[in-house]
Amino acid sequence: MKLYTYYRSTAAWRVRIALNLKGVAYESAFTHLRTGEHRGPGFLATNPQGLIPVLDDNGVVLSQSLAIIEYLNEKYPEPPLLPADPAARARVRSLALAVACDMHPLNNLRVLKFLQQRLGLDEQTVTTTWYHHWIAEGFRGLEEEARRTSGDGRHMFGTSLTMADVFIVPQMYNAMRFKCDVSAYPTLRGICAYLETLPAFAKAAPEAQADAE
Repeated sequence: MKLYTYYRSTAAWRVRIALNLKGVAYESAFTHLRTGEHRGPGFLATNPQGLIPVLDDNGVVLSQSLAIIEYLNEKYPEPPLLPADPAARARVRSLALAVACDMHPLNNLRVLKFLQQRLGLDEQTVTTTWYHHWIAEGFRGLEEEARRTSGDGRHMFGTSLTMADVFIVPQMYNAMRFKCDVSAYPTLRGICAYLETLPAFAKAAPEAQADAE
């Protein structure tokens, strides 16, 4: 199994966490986003979307972190990343999608570069006005939801690991890396602080990757 990854990609980070939780060995194919390697013809032949992560499971090539994680969860059922109850499964997916669809796409590298290079916004405006705004918009709702759904203050839903935990840690890390004020989200911060101590999460962290700069 091969994972096309970049150490700071939050989407690839999610998949690394899931692979570690499932205990699945994989080969890392490091793809440098800042040099545009993901836009080169070699990578585009693998994923025409020009995005990472990409998982190549013996010829089964998948893109999009949510689809990859769902695939891994179905292929390797233990430990489950989704609850058995249909309503609970939907709530966990909702928490994960709040990050994957409402927060991350607005603040990923290609959007930030477009704001600067094509719209002429300076870096300070992009970071403090744009990035910080969308982090606050997303975390505000997630904080309240986590208060309702966490069963122990250490997990986003209930008292065991789910897909929602896999998605929140990279997003919180990036928020802090961009110096967003996260003081208003004690529930989310507490959950992430606990999750980051778990081996599967620590092993997947950016600084633990061989391509970390």
